[in-house]
Amino acid sequence: MANHKSALKRIRSNESKHLINKYQHKTVRNAVRKLRSLTDKNEATSLLPTVVSMLDKLAKKHVIHKNKAGNLKSGLTLKVNSL
Repeated sequence: MANHKSALKRIRSNESKHLINKYQHKTVRNAVRKLRSLTDKNEATSLLPTVVSMLDKLAKKHVIHKNKAGNLKSGLTLKVNSL
């Protein structure tokens, strides 16, 4: 157990940040899954910028690695272009 006031506060803040990051990460994973399952090019083209933006935000906050975000964006773009 933490002995300092600042360590106790850090534990509380880390827990709340963890929940927020987990929620955002799960939301992005669901959006990527939805985009991969689409077969309509117009719908996929309109959804792609939203998903790319979400991935960039997660990478900026260090929830996912920037290279992982880049790889996902590249693969999704190729998928949408091939429709």
